[in-house]
Amino acid sequence: MSKNNLKIFSEKVNGTLLFDYNLKKTNWFNIGGNAKAFFKPENLKDLIFFLKNFGNKEKIFILGAGSNILIKDQGFDGVVIKLGKDFSKISILPNKVIIAGSALTDKKVAEFASENEVGGLEFLSCIPGSIGGGIRMNSGCFGKEFKDVLLSVQAIDRNGKVLTIPSSKILFEYRKNNLPKDLIFLSASFKGDFKKKEDSIKYIEILKKEKEKAQPTKVKTGGSTFKNPIDQTQEKVWKLIKSSVPNNISFGDATISEKHSNFFVNKKNASYKDMKKLIDFVKMNVKKKKDINLDLEIEIVG
Repeated sequence: MSKNNLKIFSEKVNGTLLFDYNLKKTNWFNIGGNAKAFFKPENLKDLIFFLKNFGNKEKIFILGAGSNILIKDQGFDGVVIKLGKDFSKISILPNKVIIAGSALTDKKVAEFASENEVGGLEFLSCIPGSIGGGIRMNSGCFGKEFKDVLLSVQAIDRNGKVLTIPSSKILFEYRKNNLPKDLIFLSASFKGDFKKKEDSIKYIEILKKEKEKAQPTKVKTGGSTFKNPIDQTQEKVWKLIKSSVPNNISFGDATISEKHSNFFVNKKNASYKDMKKLIDFVKMNVKKKKDINLDLEIEIVG
């Protein structure tokens, strides 16, 4: 795809299109090189138009809140798409079903649900990501996952065709599902139960305090680095790391959080190479000492 073709395309849409876009500030780790192009469609029309023209010609990565990704130093040789304001809408139906755009943060959906006396979605307030990323990963915390509250997903394929998929047709597993990797999520509908507003808000506060006690805040981190190895042991991954790796280990500015061993931190100017060395070091030591293979929960991009 030539820049010229993209330039012509950019004149026909409302969305923003930028070239050689630096990705460092787009993710929580604050790590990564440039994308060939960065596209922010403001509405579905722009996105459909883009996909019909370039959907099968280009590598595409959908960027959500940037909380769960590690971008390579050489960047991404394709188009990074960040969904614009039309994908951040939220509404409630008379039967207490909530419809949320995929660019919304999980936290906003939890707060909206509480305000509208819908309970059961409070756990979303502790997931540091967007609705689209949560669907992709079947994100969860405090004993609940997306699959437990999801009714259906609206998505678009690489040809620009919009689909609605009921959650009963999706096979969810721990931190994954069987939906095609090239689907772009547009919105999701959620079902909770009736709960008084003040009770729901109170519960969100309890969860927030629990999370702050256990996890690092206000630092450059990507959230949980590895998945809990559910088939190999009942032991949580942070315990496996804590007992296998010295906590003060670091590669450049990439280090392990003192508060939670499964959270890796960019102290200042860590590169992808530094963080990858730390990931590999931890993986190797847990394998050596516990004979357990760890799988990444964060996604490597590039």
